[in-house]
Amino acid sequence: MANNEKILVVEDEERIRRLIRMYLERENYEVEEAEDGETGLLLALEQDFDLILLDIMLPGKDGIEVCKGIREKKDTPVIMLTAKGEETNRVQGFEVGTDDYIVKPFSPREVVLRVKALLRRSSAKSFSAADHTTRDLIEFPHLLIDNDAHRVMADEMEVSLTPKEYELLYFLASSPDKVFDREQLLKEVWKYEFFGDLRTVDTHVKRLREKLNKISSEAAKMIVTVWGVGYKFEVKGN
Repeated sequence: MANNEKILVVEDEERIRRLIRMYLERENYEVEEAEDGETGLLLALEQDFDLILLDIMLPGKDGIEVCKGIREKKDTPVIMLTAKGEETNRVQGFEVGTDDYIVKPFSPREVVLRVKALLRRSSAKSFSAADHTTRDLIEFPHLLIDNDAHRVMADEMEVSLTPKEYELLYFLASSPDKVFDREQLLKEVWKYEFFGDLRTVDTHVKRLREKLNKISSEAAKMIVTVWGVGYKFEVKGN
């Protein structure tokens, strides 16, 4: 039985591409391939994919450049494939909008599990109102977060977010007025601890504000910078 979900695999090693494709097709995903960054970016922008598996080391445009190009136009979930010891590149990947990463060498089964997990987080397809007596909603003036459907509404208009942007907003909005430093946010939202550059958080907050601001400046103002500390979600009184 065919699966409507379509995945793009951008990887220059044919053996790895074929292996990933085989395992994903066993799960009935529709798979397209690209062996270099230029082709991968072209396909990602021309077609609508539900998820992209993107190798960081590619001929021509590398995975960082490709992800950056995708994020300028689309919110497609991206999992980056990296080699061991490429921590700096993984940080760069998060900064340009990668949602998750898998370290090589990996088992194909791990890839399938990560793909399924990210698709679940980024899609409301599995949600049925009939199956829920109560909805997991966070409601504020100008902003509504429907966690069952992974949907964000600002002034009654839907906001298109990447899975990681959504998770960041949901995490902050779940604890109004609580201040989180960047290290806490990296640990809780990215499930990733590292020392060094913390711009990953700043970049995502900036993107999140910009997307909210296009629809509702009041919703965007709820994400507040606490100088010298981090960020909080602030709801001003009427």
